[in-house]
Amino acid sequence: LNHILNDQTHGMKFAVIENEFGEIGVDEKIIPEAVDEEVIEVMNGCICCTVRGDLVEALKRLYKRMDKFDGVIIETTGLADPAPVVQTFFVDEEIPTMYSLDSVITVVDAKVILDRLAEEKPEGVENESVEQVCFADKILLNKTDLADETKLKKIEGEIRKLNPTAPILRCLHSKVSPKELLNIRAFDLKRVLDFDPEFLDPDQEHEHDSTVSSVSCRIKGNVNQHMLSRWIGRLIQEDGANLYRYKGILAIKGVEEKFIFQGVGMLFDGNISDMKWGVPEAEREN
Repeated sequence: LNHILNDQTHGMKFAVIENEFGEIGVDEKIIPEAVDEEVIEVMNGCICCTVRGDLVEALKRLYKRMDKFDGVIIETTGLADPAPVVQTFFVDEEIPTMYSLDSVITVVDAKVILDRLAEEKPEGVENESVEQVCFADKILLNKTDLADETKLKKIEGEIRKLNPTAPILRCLHSKVSPKELLNIRAFDLKRVLDFDPEFLDPDQEHEHDSTVSSVSCRIKGNVNQHMLSRWIGRLIQEDGANLYRYKGILAIKGVEEKFIFQGVGMLFDGNISDMKWGVPEAEREN
């Protein structure tokens, strides 16, 4: 998302609808301040179910200011089933007259995707990673540096079984030219109806895996960098296998810039960013 918003070549302005599974938004706070975009957060639940009404309201609200932007980008939580989100653009009475759906883009993690696709869910619960691959009009196979060629070809083979038509772009840090993602007019309702004939039925059941939950913390104060490193190391060593996703922004004592971290499983990535806090140490909130 940041690559698209920071790119100067496409000449487009976007409104962004940002969906977080947890109750505290992180992504919205790391969109660079230099990027002049409209950002609406839809919090504490997947945009595909518990907060779907919020999505409709956000789209209608944005439409009133449509002269200020060229399009809307919806970034869902990684736990979202794309079907009900896509359905919104066809079954709501007003939304189809306001917007047309350009494409569904799915980012696939080369390190963990085979495990995620193979996960067995409780009866009646969908495997969201499978759904996200099936619904994709284009797939970004990311973190290709964490898999050898043999594994990458195996991943592409498994993706092809689920979705034979979507182009697969290999990438690092999700860096892809915006022209590969914007105004590609790739969404095809007929293709979706072929693999999901009941797609347009608004009463379709949709159930999430209740064993997946989120924890959110908001704490004022400054962190000791040495103790932080030790704690992160211990957390990943002991619980990494059970951590689907984690991310945050921390204030380190004596450092003017934000420490931004994110990770998947045992893969942690964090460093002191270029983004300054802009408030005194005593007022910084982790």
